[in-house]
Amino acid sequence: MNILMLNYEFPPIGGGASNYTFNLLKEFSKYDTVSLDLITSSSEDLYEKIPFSDNVNIYRLPINKKDEFHWTQKEIISYSVKCYYLIKKIMKEKKFDLIHAIFGIPSGLIAYLYRKKIPYIVSLRGSDVPGFNKRFSFHYLMLKPIIRRIWKNARIIIANSQDLKSLAQRTSKDVKIDIIPNGVNISEFHPSDHNKNKNPIILTIARLTKRKGVDDLIKAIPMIVKYQDSIKVRIIGGGKEEKKLKKLARKADVFQYVDFTGHMPYEGISRHYSSADIFVLPSRNEGMSNTILEAMASSLPIITTDTGGANELIAENGIIIPKNNPYAIANAILSLLNDHKLIREMGKKSRHIAGRNSWEYVAKKYLDVYKTSI
Repeated sequence: MNILMLNYEFPPIGGGASNYTFNLLKEFSKYDTVSLDLITSSSEDLYEKIPFSDNVNIYRLPINKKDEFHWTQKEIISYSVKCYYLIKKIMKEKKFDLIHAIFGIPSGLIAYLYRKKIPYIVSLRGSDVPGFNKRFSFHYLMLKPIIRRIWKNARIIIANSQDLKSLAQRTSKDVKIDIIPNGVNISEFHPSDHNKNKNPIILTIARLTKRKGVDDLIKAIPMIVKYQDSIKVRIIGGGKEEKKLKKLARKADVFQYVDFTGHMPYEGISRHYSSADIFVLPSRNEGMSNTILEAMASSLPIITTDTGGANELIAENGIIIPKNNPYAIANAILSLLNDHKLIREMGKKSRHIAGRNSWEYVAKKYLDVYKTSI
């Protein structure tokens, strides 16, 4: 099977979808029945073809990328145009059975343009679905007709959660949408000892955008430290909101309780999960969070909002709270800090649930989709 994968995000560029693609490639590299080529972007002003494994190659396109976590329209257009012509060039040397487009826009659009030569599938990630991200409201209005056409011509659409599937169906009711969840590397993330609760660490790992709701976590800190003043809130991630969040912490007089680490390489993340006591992700919108899965694999109790795949991941291993509600965040954190036994019990259940979402399982599900879509 010759698969062409398209995703403009791949480490070190991007966030959840970037890590998702990397882990899929790791699994696919174990199958000698699959040959896969990924076309992605380069953080360098240089075109490269890099072997990932014996059966997987990565093509990196130079698009003059300025920020590893924020995309401009110019950069997306540059990737799309260069990707389109690179496919044309590669097709002279290799025949592909299927295109796997990660993101409906721009990858799905590129795949759509080759629909008469190569069938394609689309993996939806979140912001590529109309209604997911308020920041893109105008873009959704303009792109909806194109998105419907891309989805309609795909062999199948894959969402990573029931919530994202339901949102996508508001745009197109007749399109077949299956669900394949995000995965987690169980062997890479190890159970936490919960720091023995002497100086509890509240952890969040997220790209610092408004959508992630980290400001609500900071607003909750004054309410928490009234009763638990030995905590540390560790915020791992970079983004456009970082300066505003630091300013907010100073204004609320809680900066001493917050540890802003900035962006951290993926390879060094697991030790921070293991040293934490509670994981909090107060997103205003989410597909299915990779970081929640990683926290669960690290045996952490989860506090997250009622969005994305929360209901599919949280079952007696955490607390689901309303969005935009710092009081609810504070109350949930305090309820756990006051019950050490509950922290341990929820952590064990998190690890158990995460075990059902291995990357090996996810890759096998995609291989089944590949076979039925060719």
